[in-house]
Amino acid sequence: MTSTAAVEERLRDLQRLRRVRDRIDREYAQPLNVEALARGVHLSAGHLSREFRRAYGESPYSYLMTRRIERAMALLRRGDLSVTEVCFAVGCSSLGTFSTRFTELVGMSPSAYRRHEGRSMAGLPPCVAKRVSRPVRNREVQPAEARLR
Repeated sequence: MTSTAAVEERLRDLQRLRRVRDRIDREYAQPLNVEALARGVHLSAGHLSREFRRAYGESPYSYLMTRRIERAMALLRRGDLSVTEVCFAVGCSSLGTFSTRFTELVGMSPSAYRRHEGRSMAGLPPCVAKRVSRPVRNREVQPAEARLR
C-alpha cells in the first residue's frame, strides 16, 4: 500500500469513528452496544474498539457511559427526578452499574451529588454549570473526602 493510500484509509477510518462518536452523543439514551455501533460503520467490533481507543483515548463503551453520566448530572442538579428515574432516563438498565460508574467518574454517589451539587450550582447559567461539572474520565477523579479538605 502506498503512503497516499494509507493516509486515505486512515482518514476514512477517522470519519467512521466520528460518525460513531456523533451517534453516541445523539443516541446515548438508547440501547447501544459496540457490535451495533460497529455494524453501522461496517467495521468489526474489535477493530472499532481498538481504533476508537487510539483516536479518543477510551473505548466506545466508556465514552457512552461518560455521556450518560454527564446527562445524569444535569438531571440530578434539576432535582425533580429520583436517582432511579435518572438512571433509566439516560439509558442505563442497571441501577447498580449506573451508581458504580457515576461514583467512579464523579467521586460521589448519585444521591450525594444531587444533595450537594443541586445547592452549589444554584444560580449558575446551565452552560456554565455543565462546563464546571463535566465528569472526569478514566478514573482520574479524587475521592470526595480528599476534595473536601
